[in-house]
Amino acid sequence: MAYVLSLRQPWAELILQGRKTVETRSWNTAFRGEFFIHASKQIDKNACEHFKILASSLKTGVIVGKAVLMETKKYFASEDFLADDHRHAAGFLEFSKPKFEFILKDVRRVEPVECKGALGFFKVKV
Repeated sequence: MAYVLSLRQPWAELILQGRKTVETRSWNTAFRGEFFIHASKQIDKNACEHFKILASSLKTGVIVGKAVLMETKKYFASEDFLADDHRHAAGFLEFSKPKFEFILKDVRRVEPVECKGALGFFKVKV
């Protein structure tokens, strides 16, 4: 069994391209280690427009990559969150309530594999 985390597009693609080196969530996790990146069927069209990515070019409903979750960081204030924008590439989003940053390493693209997404980290057979 392997762990998987679903991300909306274009966020998954931005991580695979190295333009986003962390994933931000409203929740924390004790999980550390390698996991698969799943591109959910939902596409954030505003983000595609902002980052000049053609939504129709993005893969959805599939596992698209792998990464290692090294550590997490908690943000309490918008100033701190925005100061790290170069890592999470979300400067056009507003900060509300504390956010957690999942610091990723060894990100790599994999051959797409169909997979149904789920909330949080979930397990799939590989």
